[in-house]
Amino acid sequence: MSARPTISAVLITLDEQQNVRELLPRLDWVDEIVLVDGGSRDATVEVARAHGCRVAARPFDCFADQRNTALSLATGDWVFSIDADERPTPSLVEEIRWQVARTRSSGFRVPIRSTILGRPLRRSGTQDDAPVRLARRAAARWHGRVHEVLRVEGRVGRLNRWLTHRTQSDLNEFLIKMHRYTSLDAWARVEAGRPPRRSDPWLAPAREIFRRLIYKHGWVDGPAGWGFCLLSGWYEYVLADKHRRFWKEQYANRA
Repeated sequence: MSARPTISAVLITLDEQQNVRELLPRLDWVDEIVLVDGGSRDATVEVARAHGCRVAARPFDCFADQRNTALSLATGDWVFSIDADERPTPSLVEEIRWQVARTRSSGFRVPIRSTILGRPLRRSGTQDDAPVRLARRAAARWHGRVHEVLRVEGRVGRLNRWLTHRTQSDLNEFLIKMHRYTSLDAWARVEAGRPPRRSDPWLAPAREIFRRLIYKHGWVDGPAGWGFCLLSGWYEYVLADKHRRFWKEQYANRA
């Protein structure tokens, strides 16, 4: 009889003390937990070590490199990638353990159900997201400086159960994340040699609001959903503005 496949939970963190404290007990079904920290100023690292995690400190440069570092430290046959503000449901845990023992697939997409700004948004949020989060360790690698994806060699299936995701609990958290992500995304565009377009500050926000509010039927989510749609448009405006400013700075440095 063959041995049971082992599973490593892998995550990256930056000032996630409370989330890590809540998440780690929910990962007691995996064989190891690998955590790569980008320089937390709170007790994230101490909490992780007290829980028995394999912890590595690595100054943050981009999301894919952080996650690939965690991947390289894992020893399990399978890796389950999870963010600190996500939680596996009991039914997802059962499905993962059942699949890794029987499947011939190399990876699986995992649906995510998010609570955004304190509300579960049915249409305007991330309810359609199902990124690859479970994969055979030897067949997986992360790609992308921002909005990174886990690419897998081989067949990729989809699980039926889901992760819960509690994100951007209030406006302040949204603004903090917006500042960080738009800066990273804007620099990634500059480094890729992608010039800004004059229309971006106007068309990109309008397109994003239309996509969430009308195309995805976000209007059914009520005031919370409408607010999130507008904030998503604002995100695109800030991103376009930073892209323009960073491009000018890079061009001036080369001149």
